[in-house]
Order: sequence, then structure tokens, then C-alpha cells
Amino acid sequence: MRDILKNCTRFLTGHIRQTPQQILTEISTVMDPDTVADVYGTGELIKSFERDIARLLGKKSAVFMPSGTMAQQIALRIWAQRKNINNFAFHPKSHLELHEHKGYQYLHQLNGVYVGEANRLFAFSDLRNLSIPISTLLIELPQRELGGLLPSWQELQNICLWAKNKGIALHLDGARLWECKPFYEKDYDEICAVFDTVYVSFYKGIGGICGAVLAGEPNIIAEAKIWKRRHGGDLVHLYPYILSAKHCFTKRLAMMEDYHQKATEVAHILREIPGIHVTPEEPMTNMMHVYIEGDKELLENRALQIAQKTKIWMFNKLAASPIPDYHKFELSVGDATLQLENTEIFDIFMRLVQ
Repeated sequence: MRDILKNCTRFLTGHIRQTPQQILTEISTVMDPDTVADVYGTGELIKSFERDIARLLGKKSAVFMPSGTMAQQIALRIWAQRKNINNFAFHPKSHLELHEHKGYQYLHQLNGVYVGEANRLFAFSDLRNLSIPISTLLIELPQRELGGLLPSWQELQNICLWAKNKGIALHLDGARLWECKPFYEKDYDEICAVFDTVYVSFYKGIGGICGAVLAGEPNIIAEAKIWKRRHGGDLVHLYPYILSAKHCFTKRLAMMEDYHQKATEVAHILREIPGIHVTPEEPMTNMMHVYIEGDKELLENRALQIAQKTKIWMFNKLAASPIPDYHKFELSVGDATLQLENTEIFDIFMRLVQ
């Protein structure tokens, strides 16, 4: 499998694959040769980037952190202490619940409360079922585990107004926030305006090496910086991650509309092929979940055969799905997807299911 992947030159999902050497070489060719490294979170390199992101999100302050896991747990801890309530509410398929081994509970003694059902976005009507007080309502835009679903703008405003009226802090899990703009047709500061704290990632849709920013009011971010030190996030140097984030941000932020348009075209193509379903049928962002009927092992072997013949890599592996006899993978449109003609995409999927 690894040898086949290594020989592939084009990819269905994500950005164009690069080796670490290629990534670092590209960054070095565009960076200012007089750049001075940051030191334990200080220095103009990191401060200027934090200011730029805070301004883009419409917030007064921001702090760069090595990971979103760190950023979000810190935000939830701060709000819990300020509200004197250890409960926070979130969707059952939040990253914090599925992929972080309950770090919020073990590290911060916080209690996560589900809102809504696992197979759909939670709605304003679901908030009525909250029977215990919460410090924070966490909203993920878009909901990655549901194929990039987004609530309507009015629904989002209703949910946020409900929280505000009850004195509940609003935290935005914006790991893929950059991909929401084509759907809402609003600038990022307007999308983030109602949220008290906002987390954004620089490696998911943006494609940087790693890194995240937590943004909010200065007093919140000042406290977050202390918690970053407590978490071990004040590395002596973060400049490789910051330079990568800045470079990829500049290169890809303006491409989000193109990614979304391509995702819409791909979804239309796949819906025409028997044995394939796409969720959502009309992509709201640049991503979707693709459900394929058939035996998992057989489909994965066919994908490898296609990769050998066409040098196009379709997916790494298939996951179980709630639809009987179907398996799924996440298709996220990036630079690599844009290189494929729609006819080529149709052809490889027809080979896969036949």
C-alpha cells in the first residue's frame, strides 16, 4: 500500500502531497531572511500573526498554540471558572468527545453535556432539553463528523441569542471555520461576532504543519496564556509552525470559494453513480462524506488497483457507516482535487463500483 501511495502523483482529496523537505524548502523561499525567531511565545513574528488573526476574526486579542485540543480545553476551563459551573454543552460528535480521550474531564474536571442527536446538527429546539446549568455552549462550524453540515444563519443566531440571554458563554470550534464563508457569504468577523471565544486551526483546510489560535477579549487571552504555559504549550520556538501557518494561510484562504465550487461539482457527479450516496447532497463547505455500497476489503483493493493504473489516490481506508452494506470516507476538496478533471473523477468511481 505504501509503495502504491508513494508512486501516486495526483490525489482525490486534500492538498498536493509534499515531503517534509519540500514543505520546509517552500517556506524558506518565501520568508524574510531577516526573520527573528520567537522565544517562549514572545517576539514580533508571533505577535504580529496573533494580531492579524484577531483582527480577521473581529476579536481584540489572540494567542497562538501548538494544537486545537489545547486551545479548546483551556477556553472551556476559563469559562467554567468564571461562571463557577463545570458543565458545558456540545454536540455528541464533537472532536472533544470522539478524539481527545475525555481530556476536558481528566485534566480540568469538566462535565460535557450532549445537545441533540448524534446523526444531525443540534437545533434551537434541543436547547429546551438542557436540564442542568452550563457555563459554555460549544458550537462547531462546520460539523466535521456530519460531512461539513452548517446551521442556517438564522438558526445559528437563534441558538446564540438563547445562550446570551441565559448568561452562557459561547465558544466556537472553528477548526474549519475558513471553509464556512462561501455558505454564509459573510466575513469572518461577522460570523464570529456573537462568540466570546473562537478557536481556529491552521493545518486542516489551510494545510499548515500544525498550530491553532484562540481569540477573544484581552483578559480571557491573558489567562489563556497562563494555561498554555501550564499545558506545556510555551515551546522555546514556534516559528516553523507560525511561518508555515502564515504561508499556507496566504496561499489558500482566498481559495475557499473554489474548493466549495469543486465540491459541489463532485457531489453532483457522484450522485449519478449507482451504489454511491453523498452527505450532504449539496455540500455546504468543501467537504462531504461519500458512502459506497459493497464489500469493504474488495472496494479498498479496487482503489489500490485504480491507484496503480492511474496514479490517482482515492482514499486511505473506508470506515463503517450506519447504512447497511455501505462504507464511507471523507472527501475534502483542496488543491489536489482541483487538479482532477470532473470526467476523471467520474471514471475512477465508476471503476470502483463496477
